[in-house]
Amino acid sequence: MSERSPFVATNYHPLPVTLARGEGSWVWDVDGRRYLDLLAGYSALNFGHRHPALIQAAKDQLDRLTLTSRAFNSANLAEFCRRLARFCGKEVVLPMNTGAEAVETGIKLARKWGYRVKGVPDGRAEIIVMKGNFHGRTSTIVSFSDDPDARDGYGPYMPGFVSVPYGDVQAVRAAITPHTVAVLFEPIQGEGGVLIPPDGFLRDLRGVCTEHDVLMIADEIQSGLGRTGLPFACDHEDVVPDVYLLGKALGGGIMPVSAVVSDASAMQVFTPGTHGSTFGGNPLAAAIGIAVLDLLEDGEMLENTKRLEPVLREGLEALPADKVTGVRVRGLWAGVDLADRTGRAYSEGLMARGVLCKDTHGRTVRFAPPLTIAEEDLRWALGELAAELG
Repeated sequence: MSERSPFVATNYHPLPVTLARGEGSWVWDVDGRRYLDLLAGYSALNFGHRHPALIQAAKDQLDRLTLTSRAFNSANLAEFCRRLARFCGKEVVLPMNTGAEAVETGIKLARKWGYRVKGVPDGRAEIIVMKGNFHGRTSTIVSFSDDPDARDGYGPYMPGFVSVPYGDVQAVRAAITPHTVAVLFEPIQGEGGVLIPPDGFLRDLRGVCTEHDVLMIADEIQSGLGRTGLPFACDHEDVVPDVYLLGKALGGGIMPVSAVVSDASAMQVFTPGTHGSTFGGNPLAAAIGIAVLDLLEDGEMLENTKRLEPVLREGLEALPADKVTGVRVRGLWAGVDLADRTGRAYSEGLMARGVLCKDTHGRTVRFAPPLTIAEEDLRWALGELAAELG
């Protein structure tokens, strides 16, 4: 049963499968067929479907309090923010809901910091962004997208963004002006096909931002919270940005939870009434977020990811060379470029074999299994990937 309902807007083109149940790394469709999930909700399901500790935290909180609005304090909010700030090595957390809201908040923070702290003339702030970026789909964010599907037809576009080639620190340096307030980037471009920047790029970018008094804002919404085998993708070059943008896995695959995390020197620009969210930091979200941090701080998920990264890499690099033109792997995250078929066709073929994944940009397929995946399940999936290529 996979017919598209006439009542559902057609802004997505899902694979022809209707899922009804999930457990760990596996999901079942409405007819009872089982599939291995190698997409994990674009990293929202880093801990798999219905992780017992996360489900229990949500159930316990449902019996207490779900929402108060930020007009009042709630019991979990301070603890969640304290724990997340400590995990990030920062001082202050501003909780939101979706990843796009976190990005929008980061943009507002950078601009206001530029005016209030750096002394940029009002209305002149510029933010440097990267070509090929994907930070969300709001009207502000698509203003600096170069993906025609995301951008076309939504103008007029918001000014104040300067786009440079991804991974080119000299282009960043050349683009900086006295009005530059921030560089917004993904440490790995997930939607772009798991594109990994050149070695040293993040370290050099950190140096340029410090030199020119520019906020370094890392969108770790997909790449963070264990996906690459470390807490953050920036950690692979021992880089600490000024601002982390977090989401997806922070909600444990249960509800949308996002956050902007920085030191007080940046976050102080937000004062009562200048920014807010009805649901941001609600008691249920905070309880789930605390449980997510418990799992991350335990370290088991990160170790499993590090242990299985070479298994994923070796399996993908062993795919037929005449059928694959590129493979990129970091942690349990991979992009595979196909030579002679579309990513959509390949994804549909894998679906028929009981493996779920997602294409992007024509001939690229992304893989992002839950960090809890068993090695035998991963090896089975790699066998199906090879068999589908023939």
